[in-house]
Amino acid sequence: MPRQHRRPGAGTQDTRAARRDARRAAAGTLAFVESPVQLLNVLEWAHSEQAAALTVVVLAPHDPMTRGQLRRMAELARDEGFSVRWEEARGGAGAPLRTIGGLTPQLRRTGRVVIGDPFSRYVQLLLTLTRARDLVVVDDGTATMEFITQLANGERLVRWHRHGGGRGPRDVLFAPFSAAARRRLTPAGSGRRTIGLFTSMPVAPAPGIHVRSNEFAWTRRRFGPPRLTRGTDIVGTSLVETGVVDPDHYLEAVRSLARTHGATRYFAHRRESAGKLHRLAGETGLQVVRPDLPLELIARRGPIGRLVLSFPSTVVHTLPLALAGTGARVAVCDIDPAWLTDQASPRAEGFLSGVTGTAKDVQRLPAP
Repeated sequence: MPRQHRRPGAGTQDTRAARRDARRAAAGTLAFVESPVQLLNVLEWAHSEQAAALTVVVLAPHDPMTRGQLRRMAELARDEGFSVRWEEARGGAGAPLRTIGGLTPQLRRTGRVVIGDPFSRYVQLLLTLTRARDLVVVDDGTATMEFITQLANGERLVRWHRHGGGRGPRDVLFAPFSAAARRRLTPAGSGRRTIGLFTSMPVAPAPGIHVRSNEFAWTRRRFGPPRLTRGTDIVGTSLVETGVVDPDHYLEAVRSLARTHGATRYFAHRRESAGKLHRLAGETGLQVVRPDLPLELIARRGPIGRLVLSFPSTVVHTLPLALAGTGARVAVCDIDPAWLTDQASPRAEGFLSGVTGTAKDVQRLPAP
């Protein structure tokens, strides 16, 4: 019988590869989040996947309101049996190096990485360090829609509200890392790398990306159902803070909505400035509420208005899911193009219209 010739070392290499993959699987899943909503969606994903060996890494931002909500969400994650690692990733000049150095060994071992913000420079840098073959992007709200479009078209990853398309000095300096992250988030053939997307947003996925729908099943099981009030609540946005909408026009729109629909409460976005909210309360008479958790959880815990009004934002897609079966209605108010500032991105008008137009199970209101 003729002898079969084998490539020298082939068996050893196959065995080493199998052992390496086994070690990565045993290392579990690393999830990187920078906002409370990202952490909420990681929890939704983890429960849908029954991912027990999950470590959530919080790359803590500076904003006090965001930090407060992240602390509360971290408590929830621990209550659900997951590990949480809080990193002061922006706590001084040496913080980034300390954070990256501390995370690198685990990044090298893990077989699956979950990220909440593919536009984050921090996340993009960390993606260049991982050898994970399984990458998952969980929802980061409306930014997810833009991410998928840019990935499918082979474009640079730039947030939709960035004026000038992200061509500043820091963007140029970081461009190689951003390009490497985009390549890492592009599916590879022969099973070398898989890319998943877990989202509640309406997206047309790029080829090769496996999309799973986030129905907020864990949120509905964990909280509520809420008690509904007879009144109307308004959900705030950070469109003024991001330079998209003029503050005077925004305040007038909120005042008009409150008067027309009898609203009594205004749930502030975590990024809304204290000065703007103080002026809003004084000029509209609305009770300003600073939520300590993402609005999907606040609404589900209740009490919440029978009608919830919002401008184009993530919540017009997520709240109908979180409040399904409760009898609460969600309505979205259009943004008048005249409200946009001179600093708004040329893409802003079309993007905001798309956010509104693709929302399901919501009532659409004209701009007041």
